[in-house]
Amino acid sequence: MNTQQEKKISKFIEPVIADLGYELVALRVIGSQKLQTLQIMAEDPSTQTLDLNGCTKISRAVSAILDVEDPFASPYQLEVSSPGIDRPLVRARDFESNIGFEATIETQTPAENGQKKYRGKILSFTGDMVTLSTDTGEEEIELADIVKAKLVLTDELIKANQSKRPKQQEQIQEQQEE
Repeated sequence: MNTQQEKKISKFIEPVIADLGYELVALRVIGSQKLQTLQIMAEDPSTQTLDLNGCTKISRAVSAILDVEDPFASPYQLEVSSPGIDRPLVRARDFESNIGFEATIETQTPAENGQKKYRGKILSFTGDMVTLSTDTGEEEIELADIVKAKLVLTDELIKANQSKRPKQQEQIQEQQEE
């Protein structure tokens, strides 16, 4: 769930990141009023990763727009990173592309039994509903009710990401040859 400040910042940062050929995955403002940190997770849509060069490009471009827009009343820090293997699940396509992997999900509204936190394998994503296979059975969770969701680092997830690596290395080599 994004705060008003995060939504405002996202509106002017997302197009800048897109112009560089990347996608904004998540944005958070953390810390106290004395020193806030703006955390940006972005990725190359073709590889679902972000290398150091990409972080640098995004950081420079976002810093320039933040100087103009000035959304912070006090000093702030900027952190730009890749979502990583155990990435947050924010958008519908994050759930769709990670069907079969284990995730943790926290909801805003408790279930009848009071439960708000779930852990299980993503079985499907249809419409705006995530179906999760948990130890206690299947749970259907509305995307709009999700406060926080993240993949769980498992051997299966690591193996799946390793199989992506050769493709990523080929793309990096192609970019270097251009």
